[in-house]
Amino acid sequence: MSMQIEAETVADVTKRLRRAEGQIRGVIAMLESGRDCSEIVTQLAAVSRALDRAGFKVIAGGLQQCLESDDAAERTANVAQMEKLFLSLA
Repeated sequence: MSMQIEAETVADVTKRLRRAEGQIRGVIAMLESGRDCSEIVTQLAAVSRALDRAGFKVIAGGLQQCLESDDAAERTANVAQMEKLFLSLA
């Protein structure tokens, strides 16, 4: 069982991950420059949320594909797989 990520979702998730990549570089710079602990933790929380949103976007696309399947057994298996992936992010 394999589901491909739609091009629109790939573009959106890639944009989100590139933004998170920039945030991570910013956090590293903050650490290296000795910034305040609370500022660093605030930025780390923002990066974590950005990564979670990227994962949820991928899962949402997968769920949509699951619902479009004509085969009931395949649909059930795909939904179970998406649920497991969702819970891994929660």
